[in-house]
Amino acid sequence: MSLSPTYAGVPAGMRTEAQRIEENRLRWHCRRGLLELDLVLTRFMDQRFNALRTADVELLKELLDYPDQDLWDMIIGRLQPADKRVAPMLEMLRAA
Repeated sequence: MSLSPTYAGVPAGMRTEAQRIEENRLRWHCRRGLLELDLVLTRFMDQRFNALRTADVELLKELLDYPDQDLWDMIIGRLQPADKRVAPMLEMLRAA
């Protein structure tokens, strides 16, 4: 499912139904087997999701496809992502 244009600057109450469904799916996908990942991803979604552009959301979805341990290792800098396009999203996750 592709998203409507950007989330940036769109108050939660003014989002389209497709955007609300997509956000809920992403929040569910952020629930992981590692507590550390749960904490980082939940905080990120709570603090930064509303400012993401559609391209950022797509990068986040790519990162969420990684296995828990690989994703955690990338977030803490122990593992470098094979796809350098996700590096800015990893920085956003670290900063959250």
